[in-house]
Amino acid sequence: MTENPFGQVLVALVTPFQADGEVAWDDVERLIDSVVSEGADGIVVSGTTGETSTLTDPEKIKLIEVAKSVAGNRAKVIQGGGSNETAHAMDLYRQAEQAGADGVMIVTPYYNKPTQAGVLTHFRMIADATDLPVILYDIPGRSGIEIKYDTLLRAAQHPNIAAVKDAKGDLAEVSRVLNETDLLYFSGDDANVLPHLSIGATGLIGVTANIAPGPYRIIVDAVNRGDLHTAQAQHRALEPLVRATMSHVPGTVSSKYILHGLGRIASPRVRLPLVGPEDHEAARIEDEIACVKDIDGLDLSGFRPDRNAAAGGALPKVHGTTR
Repeated sequence: MTENPFGQVLVALVTPFQADGEVAWDDVERLIDSVVSEGADGIVVSGTTGETSTLTDPEKIKLIEVAKSVAGNRAKVIQGGGSNETAHAMDLYRQAEQAGADGVMIVTPYYNKPTQAGVLTHFRMIADATDLPVILYDIPGRSGIEIKYDTLLRAAQHPNIAAVKDAKGDLAEVSRVLNETDLLYFSGDDANVLPHLSIGATGLIGVTANIAPGPYRIIVDAVNRGDLHTAQAQHRALEPLVRATMSHVPGTVSSKYILHGLGRIASPRVRLPLVGPEDHEAARIEDEIACVKDIDGLDLSGFRPDRNAAAGGALPKVHGTTR
């Protein structure tokens, strides 16, 4: 088994914005310190949840620098996001390495839908461009294509490719790849963290962990020592919070809505084309939150959602162009 250079409880960090859509750097620092203090040992910045598509490259690199400054040696910092343009992704990850990132996560090329030969070449060229350990991100629901089994086996032969974030949910394939390679697996589906761990995954890269990283720390530690009962109890306690975060609107939108309602970030603003929840969506999120009971370290008694503050989306001053 490959040595784990990433941590086990990784937060797919939201990027807090001000009401005008500019990055709220003070909130970024506070959120990172909070999730690390509560048990996260890895932070993925500017990934899907971090709104990578609407961040500029300078913002992505500053997120690495800020995360490293706040987390110190308490947590690894991973550059997420990437690009569906190979040359752009290579350049971004070189910059991330120079900024102090501990690893990079490469998403399957989206929209242009290359063949598996193109996917593999994309991965290999980016992995060649940096000395950092690489997580491949398999998320066909967003990218339009999966990483096929044979492609995973071939990618695993690259010395820098160390892990997969699995948001595909094919646990039989996960088991098969774990049997036949030294790749580490991270659950990329909050509802299936415990099932992933139960078949040998190393950890998780989670959205709901922005709100409650502590229970995920308990689950991972319990699985590590073979305590299934404790892991199941935390899994069940988290279920309505995961439902609130992942079921009704994009996880970024709901996470910010909940974090703002808890007073942990100053604004729930997202950048267009994402928008805050409509009234019927907000009501469903709030109903799910009302079902949450007894999550360690999470006090919902002060939850005060603000639908007006969350409404709409922002246009940043500088758009996230590729070139």
